[in-house]
Amino acid sequence: MIQAVAVVVILLGGALGAPRPSAAADPMSETTIGDPQAPVTILEFSSLTCPHCAAFHRETMPKIKETYIDTGKARLVYRDFPLDRAALAAAVVSHCVDPARRFGFIEMLYRDQAAWTQSTDPLKELKIRSQLAGLSESDFNACLENKALIQAIQQRAQEAQKEYGINSTPSFVIGGKKLTGEQSFEAFSEAIDAASAKTR
Repeated sequence: MIQAVAVVVILLGGALGAPRPSAAADPMSETTIGDPQAPVTILEFSSLTCPHCAAFHRETMPKIKETYIDTGKARLVYRDFPLDRAALAAAVVSHCVDPARRFGFIEMLYRDQAAWTQSTDPLKELKIRSQLAGLSESDFNACLENKALIQAIQQRAQEAQKEYGINSTPSFVIGGKKLTGEQSFEAFSEAIDAASAKTR
């Protein structure tokens, strides 16, 4: 588990300039998958450079999706909790991708995490992957210069610390119960089933 001493408060140094509109009409809209009317909501707080978060998305998320999300029993709300400079940049870019493609883009970054995070030029690798998600080079550059968007992501992370006590990634809140770190599918199943029982 990666511990956060505090929410990263970095504005990407020289990458910032005057704010420009991002590619998405509402870049800070929630990133969700599943039926909005599902009885249980899974809140995920993750950092795109966190290896434990990547492991969750590779190994456990497919089982949760098949068992609970695709069947309408739960939905997942993904919230950024960037722990370093590269994670903040990736989170910002994800909010400039078309909302319909955003979660798929996030999943791609987790699957390919080692390649882009360990590159000598992570921003270049991030740009290549954003283009695969339909973001133009000019929109990518404008996104990284969008100070308001960067600050909004940081503000949400600070709110997660205050509201849910989030200080590490991945962390999850399901029916008021917090799960942290690499948890088994069985642990998620127990929490989701318990939350579902409360809604009946």
